[in-house]
Amino acid sequence: MTQSATTGNPKLITTPARSERAARILAADDQEHILDALKILLRPEGYEVDTAKSPVMVRELLNSNSYDALLIDLNYTRDTTSGREGLDLLSEIVAQDSTVPVIVMTAWGSIDVAVEAMRRGARDFIQKPWENERLLTILRTQVELYRTLQRAERLQAENQLLRATGLPQLIATAPSMQPVLDSIARIGPSDANVLITGEHGTGKEVVAQTLHGISQRASKTLVAVNTGALPDTLFESELFGHVKGAFTDARTDRIGRFELADGGTIFLDEIGNVPVRQQAKLLRVLETGEIERVGSSKSRRVNVRVISATNTDLRAASAQGQFREDLLFRLNTVEIHIPPLRERREDIAALALHFLKRYAERYRRPVQGLEKSTLQALMQYSWPGNVRELDHTMERAVLMARGNELAPADLGLVQQKQQSSPNLEELSIESVESILIRKALQRYHGNVSQAAEALGLSRGALYRRMEKYGL
Repeated sequence: MTQSATTGNPKLITTPARSERAARILAADDQEHILDALKILLRPEGYEVDTAKSPVMVRELLNSNSYDALLIDLNYTRDTTSGREGLDLLSEIVAQDSTVPVIVMTAWGSIDVAVEAMRRGARDFIQKPWENERLLTILRTQVELYRTLQRAERLQAENQLLRATGLPQLIATAPSMQPVLDSIARIGPSDANVLITGEHGTGKEVVAQTLHGISQRASKTLVAVNTGALPDTLFESELFGHVKGAFTDARTDRIGRFELADGGTIFLDEIGNVPVRQQAKLLRVLETGEIERVGSSKSRRVNVRVISATNTDLRAASAQGQFREDLLFRLNTVEIHIPPLRERREDIAALALHFLKRYAERYRRPVQGLEKSTLQALMQYSWPGNVRELDHTMERAVLMARGNELAPADLGLVQQKQQSSPNLEELSIESVESILIRKALQRYHGNVSQAAEALGLSRGALYRRMEKYGL
């Protein structure tokens, strides 16, 4: 999920999950029984199947229809062994549309023919007689990749229009994101306090920005505060301000974050890591709408909408006495949960292309797209760091890319997968530190305070490292 800066009073524009038509397949072979066998196999799996007996018929059907995948034979009437006629047809198809997946098949399979077919743009190679399960697996994979890329390109076009109009972008097409979109649309225009939950890096701040952007407060300030990273000694001063002489180094009056957000919205990130002794002070402000600057006895009223976020289970923390139940009730008038990226894979390609375009422009690199194998690598990765990790991965990939399209090696995901059993002697200090932090966060279920204590770091120091490593 991502969003651009907004101005004025924008409307929420999203692309919700939609039901897709059945995948349409074009099968080409000069033998009628082969085409019949493919129809018998594919139609019960939910595919629509058109058939062609010659390259001429393939061209005619392609001119009048669109397909999600093509299964084409390599041998027709010109000869029966070389595959040359099918290879020429393959080259012609790829030249017209390099995105549609083409799977070639032949009864005269050889390594040389397979290599040549893949070199000309085929996505896979099937030798007749085929294994039904393998053919179905290949077809499902290629259709899903093709449709994912189509969705991503459509979103890119929509978001380009949104950027031109200054309206917010919200990349969310996965079915698991539909409840998030529904909640934003319903709750955004109100003044209700919202608690956003989800793992690190899922895009909680983006949801907060979107809620503010479609509210009646959109023309006012949105102030974001990482409350978990505030030292205890500065908590009150940062949020509520202080007066001159309130403490050492308080040389002038200072306005706190709540006053800065007066009339607008304050976003309290990592609210679950606020120490219990500071929670009572925050609760009072939420209950009364009044703040007192440190060192002053004068109350000031503020009109602020509060949106907070956490990756911890506040109900469990409340049951354990680590988070005030009355504060939780004030914060979560409405709760919005953002699923991790591994549960919204339909959004990966669109997000990747968005980040690619951003960093290609920022670093003036001629990178314009993804190789098909790169998209497949992105879809197969588990993304423990969620959208933030994908963002950092695409930034690094754009910098490392050697060509106009990102290759799988540019992503550096293989090394990350292998970190479960690393050889520490071969890793840099930063790599080891990243692994230790990731393991500590997993051990304490995302509780930053506990992970920081175990690592011998302050919360602020751990947050800085988490940002550095995209965690």
